[in-house]
Amino acid sequence: MLTRRASLALFAGAASSALIPAGAFAQQAVDLSPEQPGRPRAQRDEEAIRLIAGDAKFAKDGVFTVGNNTGRFPFSGFATDNRTVIGAEAEIAQLVADALGRKLEIVTTAWADWPLGVVSGKFDAVISNVTVTEQRKEKFDFSTYRKDLLGFYVKKGNEIVIREPRDVAGLKVIVSSGTNQEQILLRWNEANTKAGLKPVDIQYYDDDVVLYLALESGRADAYLGPNALLSFKAAQEGKTRLAGNFSGGWPELAEIAVTTRKGAGLADAITHALNTQIGNGNYAKVLARWNLTAEAIAQSRTNPPGLPKA
Repeated sequence: MLTRRASLALFAGAASSALIPAGAFAQQAVDLSPEQPGRPRAQRDEEAIRLIAGDAKFAKDGVFTVGNNTGRFPFSGFATDNRTVIGAEAEIAQLVADALGRKLEIVTTAWADWPLGVVSGKFDAVISNVTVTEQRKEKFDFSTYRKDLLGFYVKKGNEIVIREPRDVAGLKVIVSSGTNQEQILLRWNEANTKAGLKPVDIQYYDDDVVLYLALESGRADAYLGPNALLSFKAAQEGKTRLAGNFSGGWPELAEIAVTTRKGAGLADAITHALNTQIGNGNYAKVLARWNLTAEAIAQSRTNPPGLPKA
């Protein structure tokens, strides 16, 4: 068995923030009504408004127009009236719009179409789970608002805790084929076995019903996938719980950001607005409402280092 020091040496090079200790992140039921009682709103942020570049152009006067790939909770989706866009991204967009003294307009767009929408000026920004990468920074500016996390979810009542790569040794772990998380799990498993630890029993399921039956029956110990989506399902159904988080860019830190056109003159203002909301607690309230507290950042940054091109 490796000592803790040896284990840390084995995974040297991993950013300290790329592995997130498992914690008792409370999961609460999510309200999908169009009224959204308790939804935080922001006051005008005069300093943020002053940071808008003099030559900045908005798609519409007095409006903050945001593109969003609506349809996946907890990020965003339609309320029970089938027309009101709700979710964590809608609420982040509302806070920024309020802070900039503008009315919010969310425009539903396909994922493949958001880059053209931003570059063409159809949208002032896109808030749609966009990860900061070095390649994207060539065309876009970014104001970060969330960590990009993967999560291990286990059957409720299972006391497994996964804090570091060695913790998966010997476990039966479900993962989706061809995904980033599969590649990370394979790298962890390879390093573990080279260090003399037990291999992971990696399982694949094409059917979610069968997948969750495997967790329920004990045929699998954990499911590794996008934290936000699995957290939402856990909160809605109450059958699984979070056992541990780590960065979706492991070993690099990956962050999600409000995306604007490169040089549009909006990023610094949006970053300031987000930091004001982090400071006054509205930001934390939004994430808590959508069970995304595990993905909170301490400070918004403009154009931080992104995931490398390779």
